[in-house]
Amino acid sequence: MTTIEPTRRGMLAGVFGAALAPALPFGLAALAPSVARAEAAIADVAKSTATLAGRTIPARTLPVPDTVSAALRPIVAAEPRPGWNRFPAEADKAGWQALQRQTGAGPHPILAEIGTKLGVTVAPDVIAGVPVFVSTPANIPERNRGRVLMHCHGGGYVLFPGEIGAGEGMMMAGHGGFTTVSVDYRMAPDFPYPAALDDVASVWKALAARHDPRRMAVFGTSAGGGLTLALMLKAKADGFPMPAAIAPGSPWVDLAPRGDSLATNEFVDNSLVSIDGWVGTAGRLYAGATSRDDPFISPINGDFRGLPPAILTSGTRDLLLSDTVRAHRKLRQAGVEAALQVFEAQSHAQYLTPFIPETEEAFMEIAAFFDRHLAV
Repeated sequence: MTTIEPTRRGMLAGVFGAALAPALPFGLAALAPSVARAEAAIADVAKSTATLAGRTIPARTLPVPDTVSAALRPIVAAEPRPGWNRFPAEADKAGWQALQRQTGAGPHPILAEIGTKLGVTVAPDVIAGVPVFVSTPANIPERNRGRVLMHCHGGGYVLFPGEIGAGEGMMMAGHGGFTTVSVDYRMAPDFPYPAALDDVASVWKALAARHDPRRMAVFGTSAGGGLTLALMLKAKADGFPMPAAIAPGSPWVDLAPRGDSLATNEFVDNSLVSIDGWVGTAGRLYAGATSRDDPFISPINGDFRGLPPAILTSGTRDLLLSDTVRAHRKLRQAGVEAALQVFEAQSHAQYLTPFIPETEEAFMEIAAFFDRHLAV
């Protein structure tokens, strides 16, 4: 429902009012008597908004579109990811710890393949007391040699510890030609909020002390996208430098949770599938005793004025499409330059699937955005 502001209603009445009706073409003049009735109907609907029921839609089969690459089609056609609805109870700390270890267990053949095909080496390091993984491309363009990116990995603030969390950072390094530092931040259930934010802030401040922030960017997907925006809000609050640009991918910005796509893309997204799956429980574990409406947990509730230029990425089947769209609109409303790329038929974070055309396109778009905004 769109509510027309009083000033606009007055303008409409002036245009289509009875006083002007004789001067209008017949089709428009015929509308004049209905304006008052339409305004009354709008007012009635506004009064009853709180009682509006949702619509029931029929069950249907989702086709695999031929508008995506041949490499992406099997991914679109896949059944929901196993385990999305089989996860430890919220109080089962040991169960979540075991799941976390399982997602971080190595070795990881896909990382070796990314390194080989994209010409990237990865080395562990510690910055400001926080473990990190530094991805270095074999060939760094001259204009990127003084530029550094910081990466915040996804996983609902509970999954993908260790080197596996650096996969996205490796792809950014390989496709974009940037040295990239992936932060292996502490996670729930052992370390709920604010541990993750504190860790990425510590690493960022240390990197910003070593390098020119005007030549730096921060990026990440899902929880990593939320952390990217939360870090910007913390930088504003605490007065430390911001980067020249950010790239929150499918950012989890509202852990409350809210957003149209949580319903419209439920079971359409074959990655996250449903907020009632593991990810919803993970969000509660991360928030712990802090309200999930806190802007440092749900950045959509923060003040985006003064944030760096941003490029956001999502897919038409992404459960968090609304989080991405709402963050993009809020950035624009705050006067921040913000680009939005939405990929056909992709579920949550599927633009991170290595070696498909859409993934290269996504990273090259982000790299080009960074190149435009980072000082040389």
